[in-house]
Amino acid sequence: MHDLKSILAQLKGRLIVSCQPVPAGPFDTVASVVAYARAAESAGAAGLRIEGRANVAGVAGASRLPVIGLVKRDLDGSPVRITPLLPDVAALAEAGAAIIAVDATDRPRPVSVPALIAEIKRHGRLAMADIATEDEARAALAAGADIVGTTMSGYAGPGPVPKEPDLGLVARCARLGAPVFAEGRYNTPEAAGAAIRAGADAVVVGSAITRPEHVTAWFRQAVETAARPPAPVLAFDIGGTKTLAALVAGRAILDRRVMPTPAVVGGDAWSDAMAGLVAGWGGRYARAAAAVTGLVAGGAWSALNRETLDIPREFPLAGKLAAILGMPVEILNDAQAATWGEYRFGAGQGRDMAFLTVSSGIGGGLVLDGRLRRGARGLAGSLGQLPVVLPGESVRLETLASGFGMARAARAAGRNGDARTVLAAAGAAEAWAEDILHTATKRLAAAIAGLQAIVDPERIVIGGGVGLADGFLDGLLEALRAHPEVMVPELALAELGADAGIIGAADIAASAP
Repeated sequence: MHDLKSILAQLKGRLIVSCQPVPAGPFDTVASVVAYARAAESAGAAGLRIEGRANVAGVAGASRLPVIGLVKRDLDGSPVRITPLLPDVAALAEAGAAIIAVDATDRPRPVSVPALIAEIKRHGRLAMADIATEDEARAALAAGADIVGTTMSGYAGPGPVPKEPDLGLVARCARLGAPVFAEGRYNTPEAAGAAIRAGADAVVVGSAITRPEHVTAWFRQAVETAARPPAPVLAFDIGGTKTLAALVAGRAILDRRVMPTPAVVGGDAWSDAMAGLVAGWGGRYARAAAAVTGLVAGGAWSALNRETLDIPREFPLAGKLAAILGMPVEILNDAQAATWGEYRFGAGQGRDMAFLTVSSGIGGGLVLDGRLRRGARGLAGSLGQLPVVLPGESVRLETLASGFGMARAARAAGRNGDARTVLAAAGAAEAWAEDILHTATKRLAAAIAGLQAIVDPERIVIGGGVGLADGFLDGLLEALRAHPEVMVPELALAELGADAGIIGAADIAASAP
């Protein structure tokens, strides 16, 4: 009799390696499976998942680790393949499996799940129910299963198999109170760790470790895809003053057109202007994206600061552009798109980074662990929305330190002109302009130091028309000297300039499923 408590204690918080070679492949021999199992054991695996009576017997005789045994069969009249028959249970128990896995999905089958579980218990083994849904997990546990495995998630339905593991199912099953083994598409260390954090008691990893044919194919596809010339993507950059359309391939801009952003967004005149901007480009692109100032959530576009651009609340931009172009359109916040552009092709390549764009408004974005972070509400990195407390009021940082903010300060000082005027006058050592620039950079520096303290990126990249202006970075570095050294980040100027947003948006659209 196998003791559930001691085996689960051995597997708790540990890795289980599935040693199942590609059928009829060069490693599909008992000797190869045993070799894989011994290698996994020597590397610290806590358990093994083995298919086939002969393989189970070979591994059980060569390893001290508990074996999850299963038999795969192709049956007429049933899609169930994992240990579908009662004699399979007996054979696995005789071969030395401590745990016997069965397909416990709610599909036509030759033997009921309760009957299979009862047979496993009759042989004194532990029953692992491979399920695809929470309801199947509940039914299997009610029938006496000892362990729930999320093995079948994505494989039991009519649709395509997803690429990512089902962490949601892991979390839901974990709340049922029984041991949960996460299995199915856990092909990176990050995914395996995420499964434990989602509530899994153990993680089963197979193809990424014991199927070199699959691993080779993953790397081959990645290399060959990277080597192919990128297909052009149509990308828009819709800002407070101008709208850019471009055909983008990788980091190369193949063609571009610019128009003033219409004062009223969303009407017939706006749609006509957008269609006219890309007239004649039909057939040159198969994907499209748009980087926009403001808040993006679920394809809808809203203003973060109506002084920058007055957008109807939750304007369905993705749908509007899709109707104009005749294809789906990926929508991103412009600063987040520029963040990704600089990460992929510019000043932040391969590094945890934050991006800060200072232009008409102030935006930002974050790339951490190789992923663009958009946040629960699409706000991640939006430094311009940070409140700045002034005597008697709280004001957005963007209102005070952006290009529009500098122009407003200039008017208050009795001077006409925009941010360029202020920067030029500051460069000429005019005291009024130096005061405006110093105030703006001081406030920006405080926000940047706070960002460094909270997120601690390896580098902060500065972009935007104001951010890239002569002398602005020097002023920002000077203002940062007032802060503790540990909170002063490594700063770098954006390398892609004003094209960072369209390049980033195009790259995300190009890599979308």
